[in-house]
Amino acid sequence: MSYPQQGAQQHYQQPHQGQQAPVHAPQHAPAAAGTGLNMKRRNPVGAWLGLPIITFGIYGLVWFYKVHAELFNYDRRTGAAATNALLSMIFGFVTLGIWPLVMFVKLGGRIAQAQRAAGLAPSCSGGLGFLLGIFGFGVLYYQLQLNKIVDRYGDVPEGQQVSLAA
Repeated sequence: MSYPQQGAQQHYQQPHQGQQAPVHAPQHAPAAAGTGLNMKRRNPVGAWLGLPIITFGIYGLVWFYKVHAELFNYDRRTGAAATNALLSMIFGFVTLGIWPLVMFVKLGGRIAQAQRAAGLAPSCSGGLGFLLGIFGFGVLYYQLQLNKIVDRYGDVPEGQQVSLAA
């Protein structure tokens, strides 16, 4: 098999009717989207109230970052938003708090998408998460929804590969 010299032109002939065009470039199979890494099961009350009080609110930032990172590792289709989510919380004052609220509502959509990927009926709502967040219960709600995904896989440890249903 000979390869064309650099700068040499390749001639391409149109295939006759019923024939396939010749393939010159290697074909790569698409990456399988059917697996991901299992997330960590957290105590909802601890993530919502306990650790944020003990750490003077710092754990809220850690939780927000980790949840986004775990959702991305679980299902790459959710998008890598962990750093963006953390920056929205730290620098949200620049947008008068609108950017963090948008990210908080989007988190509900990401969780619903992960629930679909786990083969569950999506029960997480960004709107409900936003309303509960106004009254201080948003993290509790979202963590309960995340735990549904983790519970679907039983005793599979955190970080182990799991199959995605959708």
